[in-house]
Amino acid sequence: FAFVGRQVCLVVGEDEFYLDLLFYHLRLRCFVIIDLKMRKFTPEDAGKMNFYLSAVDSQMRHPTDATSIGLILCKTRDRITAEYALRDIAKPIGVAEWQTKLVHSLPEPLKANLPSIEEIEAELELREAQACDVTPSGASKNVAHGLDEGLRRRDEG
Repeated sequence: FAFVGRQVCLVVGEDEFYLDLLFYHLRLRCFVIIDLKMRKFTPEDAGKMNFYLSAVDSQMRHPTDATSIGLILCKTRDRITAEYALRDIAKPIGVAEWQTKLVHSLPEPLKANLPSIEEIEAELELREAQACDVTPSGASKNVAHGLDEGLRRRDEG
């Protein structure tokens, strides 16, 4: 083994990640990444190591080198948890972004047939007031009618 470094910085995208220990195995001609954990193994550790291996292979590995090897050293581990975490690590997994305000990215024809946030809030307030048998503050019959009309148009369209 050749010691490459401790807390070796990997820059991936706009983020920095630090490898606990990085070695190069001279006979196998590959990097060996060691991730030290002062706690029990968790499935997340396997995903993190897989990420490190991919990053090192993409950024540091020479084309003639073998694929890097990862070793997670934990205080304790549950054999079944470790097996499940590592068994099918090559299964296809996707990553996607989600938006909290989907309305902003909807096509205009679809937006026109949906009630506005204000209309929904007014309808909810109206229904809550009716359930409590009181007149809602700030909610008018016109707004509630507009919401019902918008929902009807949506269902018909």
